Amino acid sequence: MNIVCLDMEGVLVPEIWIAFAEASGIPELKRTTRDEPDYNKLMNWRLAILKEHGLGIKEIQETIAKIDPLPGAKEFLDELRTITQVVILSDTFEQFAKPLMEKLNWPSIYCNTLEVAPSGEITGFKMRCEQSKLTTVKALQSCGFDTIAAGDSYNDLGMIKASKAGFLFKSTDKIKADNPDIPAYEDFPEFLSAIKEALD
Repeated sequence: MNIVCLDMEGVLVPEIWIAFAEASGIPELKRTTRDEPDYNKLMNWRLAILKEHGLGIKEIQETIAKIDPLPGAKEFLDELRTITQVVILSDTFEQFAKPLMEKLNWPSIYCNTLEVAPSGEITGFKMRCEQSKLTTVKALQSCGFDTIAAGDSYNDLGMIKASKAGFLFKSTDKIKADNPDIPAYEDFPEFLSAIKEALD
């Protein structure tokens, strides 16, 4: 039995932190897992910037409310879910993902949790497990699933390489150049065709 494991940000929806960097006028927050492979380092750096500017969960959620899925993402996901099981594996947080999942017709998502003080300050974060995407793919495989994985960033490479088929979608030139063995796609129709082929 197959299951498709998809990254969320950059693949189905715009990068939340980039949108928030633009909304808040703090360009440093544009740094993502496409730039920094060490997620803990990246998140601690982000939280320090939020604290410095007195920003918290409320301001980020206000930005997220205005984010729509990438053009064609909902239709892609709707069709894919009619032919196979799909789960979104993301290093985002429950407090960020919910309004975006609603716009994508409530697919399953496994992500992480923010620690938020009563004041709304984000004081920390709790990762679901170590190397959550790769760990989850391996767990699904141990349950008898064949996994097909896709993403756009450094933190997706583990699950992509561990799967029976894996793809880069809307990735950076550097990541594509560093991983020439991974098929890369830029538009949803071609991406969907590649997944369908891998399902056969």
